[in-house]
Amino acid sequence: MTKADIVARLSDKTGLEKGDVQAIIDGFMREVRVSLESGDNVYLRGFGSFILKKRAQKTGRNISLNTTLVIPAHYVPAFKPAKVFAETVKDSNPVEA
Repeated sequence: MTKADIVARLSDKTGLEKGDVQAIIDGFMREVRVSLESGDNVYLRGFGSFILKKRAQKTGRNISLNTTLVIPAHYVPAFKPAKVFAETVKDSNPVEA
């Protein structure tokens, strides 16, 4: 599913114009991004959390130059689904043998 698919579905379900729904979704994503950029996590009860995970410093290799380099510690964005959300998805999609 793409963002355009989400916009179309929400527009059909709510009766709002696609342009208005697009603006709302863009605004939501912008606010999540701004919050994470400022170091704040975003918690959506029943859905999940957009969090920052710290990656430790490590040594990497550039195999084309045969050199080592230090990759500094840094934060990466991550999504952690809420338990209820994860269980619902798991129950709705059983693994077939």
